[in-house]
Amino acid sequence: MDPRLQPAARPAPHSVKRWQLSGTDYEPDQDRSLRPETLFSAWTPLANRAANVQLFEERVKLLLHWFDLWTDRQRKHLLSCLLSGCSTSQLKYCRDLLVETLPVTQVDFTAVLPRFLSLYVMSFLSPLDLCSAAQVSWHWRMLSEQDCVWAGRCIRRGWFLPYSPGEKEYGAWKSHYVSCVATLDWLTPREAAEQYGTLNQQSHGEEEEEERQRERGIRQMIRDRLEDTKKLSLRTRKAWGGDTRPRGGRSGGVAFSSCPSLSWPSRTLGSPSLCLSLDKGPSTSAPRPEGVPVSSRSSIRASDALSSFTYRPTPRREPPVIHHAKPISLLLISNRIPAYELVLSGVKAGVMAVLYDHRGSLSALLAQAQRALSGRRAQRLGLLAPGGTEELHLLHGSSLSEETLLAPDHREFWEKVCGWMEDGGGVDIFSPLAASASGLALIQRLSTLTGLEVRASMGLATGSFQNILSDWATSSACAGLPHRPVCEEAAAGPALRYVCESVLQAWCRQAQWMEEALGELRARLGPQLQRLGHEARGRALGHFLCEEICLGELFVCKDLSEALTEGLTALTKEEETRPLEFLAAFLTKWRELREGGEEEERRERGADDVSLAPELPQAALDWRGAVARELHQSERLYQGRLGAVLKVYQAPLTAALNSNRAILSYADVQIILSPVTHILELSRIFEAELQARLEQWGAQQCVGDVCLRLCSKLRVYTNYLNNYPTALCTIDKCREMKPAFRAFLNRMDRTLATHMLSLQELLLCPVWRIEEYATLLRALSMHTHSGHPDRTHLSSALNKMLQYREFVEKLKRSSERDGAMEETQQMIQGCPKLREGNRQLVKTQDAALLRSPDDTIPDSLRAYEHVCDVGLFLFSDALVVTKRSVQHAPFTLARRSTLTFQASVSLSSLAVREITHTRYVRHAFVLEGPLRSWVCATESAADREQFLCVLRSAMRAAVTG
Repeated sequence: MDPRLQPAARPAPHSVKRWQLSGTDYEPDQDRSLRPETLFSAWTPLANRAANVQLFEERVKLLLHWFDLWTDRQRKHLLSCLLSGCSTSQLKYCRDLLVETLPVTQVDFTAVLPRFLSLYVMSFLSPLDLCSAAQVSWHWRMLSEQDCVWAGRCIRRGWFLPYSPGEKEYGAWKSHYVSCVATLDWLTPREAAEQYGTLNQQSHGEEEEEERQRERGIRQMIRDRLEDTKKLSLRTRKAWGGDTRPRGGRSGGVAFSSCPSLSWPSRTLGSPSLCLSLDKGPSTSAPRPEGVPVSSRSSIRASDALSSFTYRPTPRREPPVIHHAKPISLLLISNRIPAYELVLSGVKAGVMAVLYDHRGSLSALLAQAQRALSGRRAQRLGLLAPGGTEELHLLHGSSLSEETLLAPDHREFWEKVCGWMEDGGGVDIFSPLAASASGLALIQRLSTLTGLEVRASMGLATGSFQNILSDWATSSACAGLPHRPVCEEAAAGPALRYVCESVLQAWCRQAQWMEEALGELRARLGPQLQRLGHEARGRALGHFLCEEICLGELFVCKDLSEALTEGLTALTKEEETRPLEFLAAFLTKWRELREGGEEEERRERGADDVSLAPELPQAALDWRGAVARELHQSERLYQGRLGAVLKVYQAPLTAALNSNRAILSYADVQIILSPVTHILELSRIFEAELQARLEQWGAQQCVGDVCLRLCSKLRVYTNYLNNYPTALCTIDKCREMKPAFRAFLNRMDRTLATHMLSLQELLLCPVWRIEEYATLLRALSMHTHSGHPDRTHLSSALNKMLQYREFVEKLKRSSERDGAMEETQQMIQGCPKLREGNRQLVKTQDAALLRSPDDTIPDSLRAYEHVCDVGLFLFSDALVVTKRSVQHAPFTLARRSTLTFQASVSLSSLAVREITHTRYVRHAFVLEGPLRSWVCATESAADREQFLCVLRSAMRAAVTG
């Protein structure tokens, strides 16, 4: 018997670990002659494939079991040992598996790309960006300071190194660039203006026009050359490669670390390629092109700095064809103008409209307009913002006037705007700046500063915004220069370049009532449309007003509308089977009767209507006569509206009262209509005196004394305005309580006799007329020179009218304040009486009421829970806190807010404290009163800052007051 098979030689089972007993190598019950002699070893049965697979799986499970029990450090050590023993193919498989499991999202491109590609990418950066890139890491600094990146920038500007860099030296060209830039003799525009006086000095006559043309030509030449250079460099620039030329026995690529010897190809100018060599030895010059001077050759060599740092033969190619984009017009629209949505809906094709926030800054407006242009140039720039005859309210707290034009922020704004404009472009200001001397000076100074033609309206037409449709004055006319020819569309009306005529006329004439309608729509649909943005909301509402209501179709000729109304009325009374033929016959008969009546009336009146005819061709030159005629014509229209009140309303009501079939009592008729009689008598006297002066109009004719007499009798308007709220209340009360009066108004309102206006709108005409008086008197004063005998009377009349207009504005603000207080009183449930003393509603703010479970926790770790929604009403002397509950209507998206009174705190005893932003609370603040405090939070930081700013101002005013 073999001694190796003796039982004494067999190891005891307890001498091994328990996991070995369950392995495939330990089989005590089997015949030992059938097993190999590698018991309890790392032997793998290669001949038996099934045993091999089974043993491998068991060992993998055992290894994974150990791996789960090990620490992170032990796992990393095992992975390191395994990867160090893997072959190349196995390592690639691990890499692919890791990339698939955990993709690489951010990687340093300089560590992945070849070095020459990284340098090629960095060659597109500006010097400032290259300096910023050098601060990323040492590797980026070494790449961004290579001479091959900075040499081209220096050579383009004619800055050459005074020595040859060493072999191991790098960064020499960057240091040279920085030193050259630091020693440049550069002046800011303000310093240049103070030293040379070329920015604000005004010249006259042909010299100024020649200087402008020369400056425009230089600017256009610089722009064209820059465009050509950029486009050509983008087309011809290729990826960098190795240098294949033998260089004195040296072969291979370019040494980017030190760049001891570099060559660039230059353009072919009728001669072999010019090469700029920066070798250590003396440079060899290329053959000179014939007819090219040395200075031009150096400028060519500097401007044509090559797109690649390696040699390539210069192919012959045709000169590139440069397509210039068609210039567009830019229209800046402030959101403070009424019914701006309608203006947006009528913007023409080729006009880029930008709706900006009136509460922003000039830099924000500049960035918004620059994004809209996207690198294109504008032919004209339009500004549609609220303003008067002396200044333009471009932004809140930033008005453009003669005094603020040269302020640093305004000057920077207009200097950057100049760079966006094409040669021969200009600025159109939708404000009557040309109606005053200071406005004309502003136009002239703005034109001198920008080098552009500036135009503004004269403001001769009456109405809310109809001054846009009046004549426009240019900066050339203000300076006494010959007027520059413009296109027919611009001559007909500069505003029509930007907005369609029908939409613009509809907006100018009906801006006031459209603003009221749009205000209601914004209040109801604002929360739902806010997600779509202000511009989309404006276009939708403007499209609704223009397309659905068809405002453009309402402006029909007066005679045509009257004839159609009478024809349709006659058609309804007849039983006709052919209505079109009947209407055509009626219109033909109506025209014959109308022409006969006009001829008879002309014979009776004589030459009254023709007295002003010889002066009409001179209206373009005689501005005083044009304004005086506009004043007379608008006064006659004003009389027609006042006469309609007496003829359509007072006469029937008085007749019914006298026939014992009273619709209204005598007292109500006197309250509503009696003040109109006195105003109509005053207007007739004023119109008759104007008519007499216009019949004998001349260069020295005076109308100021007539206007001054009108201003001395404005007490009639004062009585009317004081009675105006009472008259409206009486109309509403009688309409509600007396069905006969309600039927009377439904029958008489909005007819041809009332100029398509209601009784309430007709009673508002005297308020509108005060504004028209002020506009026309300002225009008369502006076009009357200082030596004219009418100058003194016009100035006195204008001052009195402006003072009276301020009085009307105060009455209007007082009425609006009372209305807001009454609406607030009705809005808040259980609220005490708010109308006490001179209390005014300053601001309202929606917020969330918060509460902290534990006040002992530090502020940075304190969490808050939402208790309810509140509405904060800030008055001039108190703060009212209300609970706001929102109720959604079924089957619709509409919702209604209900406010319940909670508390009121006097501003003199109120304290405000802001809460720092943490991960638990944002946009929060604390209102501390004498008895309790409230922790509130707004939806955005802007809402909180605005509310707290207004609150602190009101608190200071309450304490000082």
